[in-house]
Amino acid sequence: MSREEDAATLTEAIDEHLAIRSLEEVSELVDPRISPLDRPDDTQLDEGYVRQLGDLIHHHEHPHAHDEKQSVNEEPLYIEFEKGDKRDPVNFTHAQKWAITLAACFFTLLVASGSASFASGFPSITRDLNCTEFQATVALSMFSLGFGILPLVSASFSEEFGRRPLYLGSAIGYACMHLMAALSQNIQTVIVARFLGGAFGSTGSTMVGGTIADIWMPHERGLPMAVFSVAAFTGVGLGPIMSGWIESNPHLEWRWIQWIHLIMSGVFIVIAFVFMKETRSSVLLMRAARKLRKRTGNHRYRARVEDERASLKTLVYISCTRPIYLLLTEPVVTSFTLWVGFAWGILFVLIESVAPVFRSLHGFSDGPTGTVFVTLLIGCILGILTNTVQERLYQKYVGTRGPEARLFAACGAAVLFPTGMFIFAWSTFSNVPWIVLCIGMTIFIWALFVIYVAVFTYLADCYGPFASSALAGQSLVRNLAAMAFPLFCQQMFARLTYHWGNSIFGFIAVAMIPIPFVLFFKGPAIRARSKFASQVMQKQPKT
Repeated sequence: MSREEDAATLTEAIDEHLAIRSLEEVSELVDPRISPLDRPDDTQLDEGYVRQLGDLIHHHEHPHAHDEKQSVNEEPLYIEFEKGDKRDPVNFTHAQKWAITLAACFFTLLVASGSASFASGFPSITRDLNCTEFQATVALSMFSLGFGILPLVSASFSEEFGRRPLYLGSAIGYACMHLMAALSQNIQTVIVARFLGGAFGSTGSTMVGGTIADIWMPHERGLPMAVFSVAAFTGVGLGPIMSGWIESNPHLEWRWIQWIHLIMSGVFIVIAFVFMKETRSSVLLMRAARKLRKRTGNHRYRARVEDERASLKTLVYISCTRPIYLLLTEPVVTSFTLWVGFAWGILFVLIESVAPVFRSLHGFSDGPTGTVFVTLLIGCILGILTNTVQERLYQKYVGTRGPEARLFAACGAAVLFPTGMFIFAWSTFSNVPWIVLCIGMTIFIWALFVIYVAVFTYLADCYGPFASSALAGQSLVRNLAAMAFPLFCQQMFARLTYHWGNSIFGFIAVAMIPIPFVLFFKGPAIRARSKFASQVMQKQPKT
């Protein structure tokens, strides 16, 4: 290309209010496993995936795949948003950011409620479908299995195709699965509906953290992440409260638990269409790059994300392996995942064991048993108050400690976590007032809330554009634990009693106390050795 032609196309690019960067200057990050040799050629940039799939099946090579004439002068020109560009999601207005955040958090609330409310309908579902309580427990657990598996693919694909299409598609699928469950005539259909409902609903957890990271700067994320965590925990509490009273009404019971969730899912679909905007900047840049190439005819222009997206082969490899790769190779992700995964498994043990404990020890019926889950709301309120203090500490120390300033409250929660478990374990006697059990539950939820917020904010700060993949890896372990723990806990309690069964969990929690302390003091050194987190450390501006 001549200098005159290059200048002309550059002028057109400037008219688009886009900055032109070299590879060394571009701030948009891609998977560090991508090398210059993996870049898509000019044909692949605007070629459909169906065509590429056909070429792979028939072993056709692209005509430019081995073109040795490409020189340094033909290096790609990467486009980025200029500072302050209103199209950049981080520059959305405050009102737009909160509309997107609250809409996404409503989906989180809905999904969390759906995951926990099913357990309250066990008495009527076992009677209506002539199934055992263990089969109903399998249906409860299948939601968590689907919730954990799908994000391994969907989280990375949201980073390539955009957040909005996944929110809309997931919401529609989630609503359909509640319809399927409500109309089921056997437990096998319910199990399938629960699994697929969890898969579609997983967007309401793993992708919300990524959405918040897309539009809020690190020093602004504390409150939005707290709202997200409130939605997750209040949903887990509100679901059983609501469904406990529905189950106690002989005219409603378990099917109406599903119908009400279906109605609320329809409400969210409308909200998503109206308020959800695309928040993935790399996707918006990719669309702009395509327009620029089409108008100028110059294929040197591209968005940085196209280096890992335009080639179908590279896209499948990156999207399907990144969450597991981060989980297995990143100590920060691994340690926090084990911690929050164990805590989340215990939460679902609590959800399933509350009914038998309060019914057998204190004679509670379905409605009052569901009301016990108000402890989750109280724990969330204490968590919000703690998060307010945490945010002040973060603002004060982020300049010197970086993302590790997110972990002050987490260190305290590490001690509170086993404390609440031991109180609950040794209050499971009929002569101990039921309120003591509720106190233990409240302390446990308080600690879990703080841990949950710390995991999402810390991983978002550490991994930036890769946050959804990092959160998908921890979501897998967290939800596998939520699936597995309820399946064996009743047998364990029958053999060891509630006292010693819960005490074993408490001792494991004690062994995990050092995790946030190690990251608090050694986090920067650990991140500096990470392929992913080190990129974010170098590229992201300090707050």
